[in-house]
Amino acid sequence: MWLDSHCHLDAPEFSARLPLVVEAAAKNSVSAILVPAVEVADFAIARELAHQYAEVIPGLVYTLGIHPLYIGRAQDTDLTVLATAVEKALDDPRFVGIGEIGLDYFVEGLDPKRQAFFFEAQLDLAQQLNLPVIMHVRRSQDAILKALRQRKITGGIAHAFNGSFQQAEQFLDLGFKLGFGGAATYPRALQIRRLVSDLPISAIVIETDAPDIPPAWLRDEGIHDNEPAFLPRIAKELAELRNLEPAVFAQAVWQNAAEALPRWAPLLSSPHFPKVV
Repeated sequence: MWLDSHCHLDAPEFSARLPLVVEAAAKNSVSAILVPAVEVADFAIARELAHQYAEVIPGLVYTLGIHPLYIGRAQDTDLTVLATAVEKALDDPRFVGIGEIGLDYFVEGLDPKRQAFFFEAQLDLAQQLNLPVIMHVRRSQDAILKALRQRKITGGIAHAFNGSFQQAEQFLDLGFKLGFGGAATYPRALQIRRLVSDLPISAIVIETDAPDIPPAWLRDEGIHDNEPAFLPRIAKELAELRNLEPAVFAQAVWQNAAEALPRWAPLLSSPHFPKVV
């Protein structure tokens, strides 16, 4: 069984065919998916989706947060809305943390001060409530590490990680796991592939970031939208980079996800799932 630690099932690209997307994932042995909300308008959708499809994907969970790419249309009061939503979600077993939050220094036109304002406020909320975070770290690893060192955050996942080994080690020292997915299937993605092959197996979780970051073979076939159903093939390619059998790799990354997001662990401990210790 496979676990997708980052999948935007609530994205508009899936809205017209979501039941088919979920069913395809289940048929391909994807039994757990984390859906990270990206703005206030998504909060209720992510929560409802996690419960609506729980019988098909038993390990379906969500997080709540405001993504750096969406701060242009966010209001300061959205942080209050987030805090209220998170407080209410603490009684929901399918709520597992705060995210997707972070900084993006790749996309042009994003105000870095505005990004930092929202990111640091959400880190403060995570610290206050002792919750892990799902982080967007594109070309912003050092700034994010600096903000984390100023707080006591209980860990989480640095998703779509593409930094250096030194940065990776610093995230690991702070209790984080690192997310890898379709980007590692491109032969020219040498740095990402080296990270996957050489980091401790305990550092890694796998993800699709669907509908984004399609794996190499989808680009070759002219398909633009990624799906959670493609996770097993992505994961098998990552396992090959480590010379591991897929079943061994699946067990390891499943365990790592449970460690990164402790509120997820009870759902991942079902008798039908790999043993979480």
